[in-house]
Amino acid sequence: MLLRKKTVSGRRRAFSLILQILIFVAIYLGVRSWMMSGMVSGPPPSFIATDLQGQRVSLADYRGKPVLLYFWASWCHICKFEHGAIDAVSRRWPVLSVAMQSGDDKAVTAYMHDNGLRWRTIVDETGELAKRFGVRGTPAHFILDSQGNVRYREMGYTTAWGLRLRLWLAK
Repeated sequence: MLLRKKTVSGRRRAFSLILQILIFVAIYLGVRSWMMSGMVSGPPPSFIATDLQGQRVSLADYRGKPVLLYFWASWCHICKFEHGAIDAVSRRWPVLSVAMQSGDDKAVTAYMHDNGLRWRTIVDETGELAKRFGVRGTPAHFILDSQGNVRYREMGYTTAWGLRLRLWLAK
């Protein structure tokens, strides 16, 4: 009788744990879906900006090849954790990054220098460009295909392999 109670109790705990995990996953996916719901897809908003080197840049400059458009912020802890992945991707694929609400050109340049970051970067001091792309948080990733359309979009941490795969598929 005692053994049977332990088995039933163990099953209940296992069922409860599985149920809690399923609820957590459902909430996580729901929040993630909501966060990504406003992110643009298809043709992206056009813009002309100046990068940290003083060069004019627009998405039209990348037509003919896939590109990663990466929104990040100096205050974002997940972004800091992801720097290595973005750096690895940038060795083989074009990356255009947008430093969102991270200060002016001087502050972003200093941050990038201090962290050894070498991506082509636009400063979005007010977050206006991010807003045009529907970015509600960082990091945010847009993979544009060779025709310049948003093929994949992602909010939150992602791996270098995941980004490389999406860039390869966008060829």
